[in-house]
Amino acid sequence: MSTTTTERRLVAILASDIVGYSRLIEQDEAATLASIRTFRREVTDPLIAEHRGRIIKLMGDGAIVEFASVVDAVQAAIAIQKAAAEHGKPARPTRRIVLRIGINLGDVVVDGDDLYGDGVNVAARLEQLCAPGGVMISGTAYDHMQGKLGLPLDFAGNQHVKNISRAIPAYQVRLDGVKRIRPPMRLRASMALILVAVAGLLLAGAGAWWWLRPGEAGGRPSIAVLPFDAVGPDETTGRLADGITEDIITDLARYREFDVIARNSTKVYKGKAVDVRQVGRDLNVGYVLEGSIQRQADQVRVTAQLVRTTDGSHVWSERWDRPAADVFAVQTEVAEGVANQLGNFNAMYSESKVAVKRKRPGDLTAYDLFVLGSATAEASTEEAYKQSIAYLDQAIERDPQLARAYVRKGFIIYGLLLSGKGNSHEMSLEMERLGRTAVGIDPNDAMAHVLLASAISQQGRNQEAVEESRRALAFNPSSAYVLVRVADNI
Repeated sequence: MSTTTTERRLVAILASDIVGYSRLIEQDEAATLASIRTFRREVTDPLIAEHRGRIIKLMGDGAIVEFASVVDAVQAAIAIQKAAAEHGKPARPTRRIVLRIGINLGDVVVDGDDLYGDGVNVAARLEQLCAPGGVMISGTAYDHMQGKLGLPLDFAGNQHVKNISRAIPAYQVRLDGVKRIRPPMRLRASMALILVAVAGLLLAGAGAWWWLRPGEAGGRPSIAVLPFDAVGPDETTGRLADGITEDIITDLARYREFDVIARNSTKVYKGKAVDVRQVGRDLNVGYVLEGSIQRQADQVRVTAQLVRTTDGSHVWSERWDRPAADVFAVQTEVAEGVANQLGNFNAMYSESKVAVKRKRPGDLTAYDLFVLGSATAEASTEEAYKQSIAYLDQAIERDPQLARAYVRKGFIIYGLLLSGKGNSHEMSLEMERLGRTAVGIDPNDAMAHVLLASAISQQGRNQEAVEESRRALAFNPSSAYVLVRVADNI
């Protein structure tokens, strides 16, 4: 009786493919195939041979290559990506050949000149997860790279890939050689719950600070903006009241001369009859702003009153009867009225604080869609995020100049990224696009700069992220939300 023994060996497998191959072929099949042949002849084949690799198979858009050493495989991949970047410079960006490369060290089945098994499959799956122009390696490859490569490796999380039951630890090679200070993209997804806990501690600490800090005497004035009441049963007015409340808080936080309580701390009072003296004790603030919004047809009535919490006395009050489209001007006037009471308003403006005003929305329906999208996202589920993006897209379609809709959409995509949904590199690029669009429309919106900082920080461009964060702080120095986001990016 004879037995057949399956031949196996431990090898490093490099899998590569061309990004956007189908698009390139559709645009110009003959030119694409000619470019690929030239690219292989001038770039990949010589570098594979130089690093002692053996091409196992070629596909139209990719290749599987065997190396006896994982160090050789990684060095070959780095050399190929750097050479590919140089090779593509003369071509139009849409016609350049860009590769993804995945590398695994694993056991394979030998069948003549071909190789099969998980060792090959893992490399192919990592290649699919890799960012365009990048190199991603498995945990087994990483274990054999310690001290043998001058470039840093970022942990990209434990990846669950198709047809492989176990999680695959993955690492991204930083081709620029700059060691990343922040947690890598995929690791941040696993940190989402930790960030929530830290946020809770920050809020608790902030509460303690407010309670223990010196009182109003001799210090800066402090104010809490209570949720504005919506007079009437319709949901649209309720959303408008919520949106205006948040915008007034944001506008007041622009002034360094006084402290403003964050919306998360005041929204607990929504719909409740409150004693402002108790609010003052709860939040340790000297003043409370409260108000209401009533809408009838195309008219709105807005009331606002500033109350001193020590004795419940009214410091200032005003009522506006305006066309509905002017409600955003009223919002600004409310913030300016409060600033006039709490600080030296003329001195503030003499320091060019007018320049940091955000651009007002231009369409009430688009604004309602924006607020609806923002409220929907608070459920923090994938389904809620997708529905929120749909509302925000409608808002942008109706008012393409509504900068804050681009910003909110960008942060929802950020939430999806942190949850590990989708391609983190592509999502960070979309965040950057939305952030730059928002900054172009409204350069004075602090959150637009925070979004841009978050996006470019995800891509490892840390110095640029710090610069954008500083711009955000300049535009809104007292916003707790801006401060927390900026701290995450620095």
